[in-house]
Amino acid sequence: MRDAVIVQAVRTPIGRGKPGGALAGVHPVELLAHTLRALVERSGVDPAQVDDVIGGCVDQVGEQAMNTTRYAWLSAGLPDSVPAVTVDRQCGSSQQAVHFAAQGVISGAYDMAVACGVESMSRVPMWSNVPPGADPFGPGVAARFPEGLVPQGISAELIAAKWSLGREQMDVFSAASHHRAAAAHAAGAFAEEIVPIAGTDRDESVRPGTTAEILAGLRPAFADPGYAARFPQIEWSVTAGNSSPINDGAAALLVTTGENAARLGLRPLARLHSFAVTGSDPLLMLTGVIPATEKVLRRAGLRLDDIDLFEVNEAFASVVLAWLQETGADPSKVNPDGGAIALGHPLGASGARIMTTLVHAMHRRGARYALQTMCEAGGLANATVLERLG
Repeated sequence: MRDAVIVQAVRTPIGRGKPGGALAGVHPVELLAHTLRALVERSGVDPAQVDDVIGGCVDQVGEQAMNTTRYAWLSAGLPDSVPAVTVDRQCGSSQQAVHFAAQGVISGAYDMAVACGVESMSRVPMWSNVPPGADPFGPGVAARFPEGLVPQGISAELIAAKWSLGREQMDVFSAASHHRAAAAHAAGAFAEEIVPIAGTDRDESVRPGTTAEILAGLRPAFADPGYAARFPQIEWSVTAGNSSPINDGAAALLVTTGENAARLGLRPLARLHSFAVTGSDPLLMLTGVIPATEKVLRRAGLRLDDIDLFEVNEAFASVVLAWLQETGADPSKVNPDGGAIALGHPLGASGARIMTTLVHAMHRRGARYALQTMCEAGGLANATVLERLG
């Protein structure tokens, strides 16, 4: 049977998404091109052998319109005979790109594929693809949910209320994310995966000196009288400090079969063991990571205790803390090098960025199995199980 293995994985540092951020001046096509060029150079493969390039991007408008992945490949100086496509599964877009690449390799549709992702939230702000007054949902959704859906920040508040997660608990978790990320940088843990760009090799959003006490001074970010009347259970405890920031970045992975890797003299880093994607309540929206974890473990034939490392995207602290409550996972195995609250969350790049970090962490930490899962707007979630090779 054919398998799918990751033979190389790289990423940019994650820039702080605002004017003055290290990557704010870099066009998103160039951000992604930089990682694609490095991926090919570090792997040593003939890029003409790549069958497809699948990239994730969320706000596909303006400088991120017109199939950004294709133009990034061309900008990198790589063969124009290689096709490319850009996909959108919201925050999980580039994790889904990895799934598509691996599934294509396993099926025989591809022998080698690139999975990648990019988002420049400085240059293409969130919701740029929804002009004022536009209705992205349509009348059918309005009829099915007559009270209306809510923004993600309100969903994060609803999750905090449902799982009885207090402000202090979320702030402690968030401060720990910064401390773990800072320690990982200090130890050189990200050196192998980061491709420096624009004069930087560090993730800009990490704040080594932050504490739960400092975070406690921040105001709730999403408090709104209308939603307060609709959801009296909300205590307004989600802040900028216990949420992921706005960021810029890109990441890319090279996927092929184990047999092809051996033939080309490539070292497989991990096998893409199992995949799952789920839908969940679009009001709570961000809880899909819970059934996605159960589903991917069932498909993998593994138990939670078999997993040595977890990456659960820190879109909001409440999401990961609810996931921990429901799964009973060991918190010490979750996001051990920090998560998106500290490192950043450049939407369409995050799935590939997290998997890049996870693959390298598996080798540093001697982990056999790892699981990655991400919540996604609209009530979706991807989950992937990796098995370390070598």
